[in-house]
Amino acid sequence: MTETETETTEPDADVRVDADSGTGEDLEEKLVAEGEIAGDYLEELLDLLDFDGDIDLDVEGDRAVVSIDGGTDLNKLVGRKGEVLDALQELTRLAVHQKTGERSRLMLDIAQWRKRRRDELAALGSKVAHRVLETGEREELAPMTPFERKIVHDAVAAVQGVHSESEGVEPSRRVVVLID
Repeated sequence: MTETETETTEPDADVRVDADSGTGEDLEEKLVAEGEIAGDYLEELLDLLDFDGDIDLDVEGDRAVVSIDGGTDLNKLVGRKGEVLDALQELTRLAVHQKTGERSRLMLDIAQWRKRRRDELAALGSKVAHRVLETGEREELAPMTPFERKIVHDAVAAVQGVHSESEGVEPSRRVVVLID
């Protein structure tokens, strides 16, 4: 399944997925099932909150991705710096876990906030990597979540002659870019 809009189904449907899925097809079926459970949960939540939004399901690599787009109030579900979005993602993962008995790595995006943030962080990582390459001096970035740090690390890794490391302790853990 590449992209599908969810339909309302019975919220109490009990879906169990085999954790020891051996093939790629089995994994995709498991992830599609996770996405459908998450979509149903989020659709109920949007109804309760009286928010409009279209729910799209996708599978990217080894995780289900659920996106909510289209409503004008959706930024309220993102919050400042994505805190509300992160909390909703965790609640959605818990809802999937409750139905499947398996831990979910599902990714939730609302109003394309994560996509925009990913693009901003990749550009930042590349810019800082090139600046460190020119100056030869290490640079520390502001504290970031693990999701954000991974994006920056990937962007820095694409620039030869520099590398990045994470330093500090959560929630003040940050990326440091250094010359090789």
